Amino acid sequence: MTASTESAEPEIHTEEAILDDDSRPSRLGTAEPWAGWETRLCLWSIAIGIAGLIVLGLLINLFVLPSA
Repeated sequence: MTASTESAEPEIHTEEAILDDDSRPSRLGTAEPWAGWETRLCLWSIAIGIAGLIVLGLLINLFVLPSA
């Protein structure tokens, strides 16, 4: 064993020091400038898709299923 591995002790941090440490960068980083716009776009796309499924289901129920 070398001297560097023998004397290497883990650093001990208190909970307060970890929570108050603002110098470390966030793991996720900063939000992209278009993040809000992208979120709204996704929610609108999901809503339009669900509405389209409902309309398609009603049309199939009215025109295809009664003739079967």
